[in-house]
Amino acid sequence: MASLREALSYEPVELSFGTSGLRGLVVDMTDLECYINSVGFLNFLEKDRQLKKGMSVYLAGDLRDSTPRITLAAARAITDKGYKVGYGGLVPTPAIANYALQHGAASIMVTGSHIPADRNGVKFYKVGGEILKSDEQAIKLAVAAERSRVYSQAEETSPFDAEGSFKETLQLPAIVADVQSQYLSRYADIFSSDALTGKKVVVYQHSAVGRDMLVELLTRLGATIVTVGRSDTFVSIDTENVTPEDQAYFKAIAQDHPDAFAIVSTDGDSDRPFVIDEHGVFHRGDELGAIVAKWLNADFAALPVSSNDAVDAFLRTKKIAFKHTKIGSPYVIEAMAQAVSEGKKRVVGWEVNGGFLLGSDFKLNGHTLSRLPTRDAFFPIISVLISASERRITISNLFEQLPARFTQAGLIDNFAVDTSRQIVETIAVDTPENRALLSEYFTAENGFGRITSINVLDGIRIHFKNNDIAHLRPSGNAPQMRVYSVAASQQRADEIVELGIKPEGILTKLAARF
Repeated sequence: MASLREALSYEPVELSFGTSGLRGLVVDMTDLECYINSVGFLNFLEKDRQLKKGMSVYLAGDLRDSTPRITLAAARAITDKGYKVGYGGLVPTPAIANYALQHGAASIMVTGSHIPADRNGVKFYKVGGEILKSDEQAIKLAVAAERSRVYSQAEETSPFDAEGSFKETLQLPAIVADVQSQYLSRYADIFSSDALTGKKVVVYQHSAVGRDMLVELLTRLGATIVTVGRSDTFVSIDTENVTPEDQAYFKAIAQDHPDAFAIVSTDGDSDRPFVIDEHGVFHRGDELGAIVAKWLNADFAALPVSSNDAVDAFLRTKKIAFKHTKIGSPYVIEAMAQAVSEGKKRVVGWEVNGGFLLGSDFKLNGHTLSRLPTRDAFFPIISVLISASERRITISNLFEQLPARFTQAGLIDNFAVDTSRQIVETIAVDTPENRALLSEYFTAENGFGRITSINVLDGIRIHFKNNDIAHLRPSGNAPQMRVYSVAASQQRADEIVELGIKPEGILTKLAARF
């Protein structure tokens, strides 16, 4: 009798961890593969004594076409392991994470975040919150053991067919309505119902899973809402790759709504915010995080090394201690936890993509805003709107607090993973030889000064004598190479990114060398 592995009509592609969570092409994310990884995660939790039989494991997803099928595979894994499925429905990642955290439970979020619709992902949360990089190896081992067990089953008795699909039709349980309501109440109960009265806010909805919840929250805070851009198909929009087309669209919205206080949105799973001022100018997440940290009177902030150096200067002037981390929420979370252990009381973190994290409880308006150590888009959005409203200034005025340094980000898609790895591994230290190598591509002809230092904490962050910064980093989630820039003008910041990603540009030439 053939084993399931022998009977498979295709060659399985195993999911792998990216910057945060598992990611893969939808075609490779079969029922079988998603089930194996979900059971492996639960086995990891059992070994760590975080689960007891009969407990609920919470589950939710985004609005991608592939999400319902993958969610069913995760649900089957939960029930097969003897746990209850607490199905939160289609809600933001921070909503299901918050609900599970408040109920002392683990959770699974099916989402590819901002990446294209032909890909998806699965994000795991332990009982105490998001899994960390230090957990990944143990999870991989648990997944490998489960893979061996499932593959060795007889095909005839396996729940999977030769295409890796379930043989029987599955159904999800009823939605736990409290997941959505508890997340909204988390913020609506802290701020007054007239906090944004008289403010017109345009919500760009596209295919964000939290699009209607964001409208409801802002309405409950008194704002007048106009919605635009709602889509029935998935829109891949990335807060770290705001394209010229995106920028033009934001400008057009501002022109169509000249009385708007702000334009706001989120990425696909609503854990990354878009805050766009009254002129249609998008404000990046590193700057956004600094504004929110100051408004909260934080005493410590964790932020990635790819942040604008203007943020560092701003935090110093506000006497907020900070630490640079590698890129990715697990690293930010680790730095926040360390700060709490060292006695910091008002701890926050954020990523350049804008996701804001709370590492400790905060007292606001006589209420406790509980810690939520995972990326959240709603809180930074409402914080900025309320902060500007309280001060009776515009959103653009609010961001003028920061020193005049300008940033941009872009990427090359389908950039070979092996090539990006070779580039980073070759230039793994700051040496005269590596500065000379990079100077062949970052030339004076293109406006770059002499290289003064190379930071290799995460990727290759190059500092130049003329105060330009160029940062090259492979994506942790997809075959992409990203370029971040910092410069004295927006035009120069845009130019640095364009020099990096254009056809036959710096990245293409570097790739040819490797």
